[in-house]
Amino acid sequence: MTPGDSALPTAGRSLAILLGLALVAALALALALAVGSVAVDAGAILRGLTGGADTGAAIVRDLRLPRALAAFAAGGLLALAGAIMQVLLRNPLADPYVLGISGGAAVGALAAMLAGFAAAVAPAAFAGALISTWIVFGLARRGGDRAAWTATRLLLTGVVVAAGWGALIALMLTLAPDAQVKGMLFWLIGDLSAAARIWPALLTLGAAVAAALPFARDLNVLARGEDSAAALGVAVPRVTLLFYALAALTTAAAVTTAGSVGFVGLVVPHALRLVLGNDQRLLLPASALAGGTLLLLADTLARSVVAPIQLPVGVVTALIGVPVFLYLLGRGRA
Repeated sequence: MTPGDSALPTAGRSLAILLGLALVAALALALALAVGSVAVDAGAILRGLTGGADTGAAIVRDLRLPRALAAFAAGGLLALAGAIMQVLLRNPLADPYVLGISGGAAVGALAAMLAGFAAAVAPAAFAGALISTWIVFGLARRGGDRAAWTATRLLLTGVVVAAGWGALIALMLTLAPDAQVKGMLFWLIGDLSAAARIWPALLTLGAAVAAALPFARDLNVLARGEDSAAALGVAVPRVTLLFYALAALTTAAAVTTAGSVGFVGLVVPHALRLVLGNDQRLLLPASALAGGTLLLLADTLARSVVAPIQLPVGVVTALIGVPVFLYLLGRGRA
């Protein structure tokens, strides 16, 4: 047993927690399929999931189910990335956008909108996120030292690069035609109304959790500091690079799917850590489930609270996240 494994939850308790979170996620999915500007009953939901051809089934299958799955995938990706970043940067207030990934994705997406290539918005956003990640890691490296990506250098470089992306975003919004500005602003705030391709995000979420869990024990030790982890036999450069790349990929996939949705990646892992402890073997999958559920519920509110008008989901997550975060800060101070 390593020092990072002390006071960890038992396997039975961890399984019970994950099953409970999965049940809550299933209930949130059922609610998302039932609620909206047009109410559908349980029979219509069942027919929609089994290939029915009536109007209610078509609403469930063609409109609500893809959007609900996209919301769950994006929320799970953001929360997973947040949990990873908070450990790597050893800062419980770090979020997935700390490396400027959101800004790069936004520039790519807005450029595609300005050029009139609506079908290329998602690929352009993903490319922008990856380019931003490459820029940040390239600038943060000290000379030819491969192990030079320290938390402080990456954090400061990410802040500077994000400021540069912000300037480009402001310029593009200024130059954009009035007819396009509203759509751009919705994407920047966070919007799932145009989420069409859900499988890339879902597959990325599953693959990211599967890739992270075998190294969760190393992440537990790494949370105590790089020197301590190296002394205990952890391959610090390899593990940190793996998780930085994983956080960048998951954030890029989430931003591509839902736009710039705030607070999910910050609040969810922080709250779970206070409740469940800091065992990454439980925290990582729990964050994915809880983050997906939170964004799914937020999107259900966004499209139903003032229906038929749909709010940007980022507005709802901010309205939920701000008071929750302030409460968590007050609890932490107490």
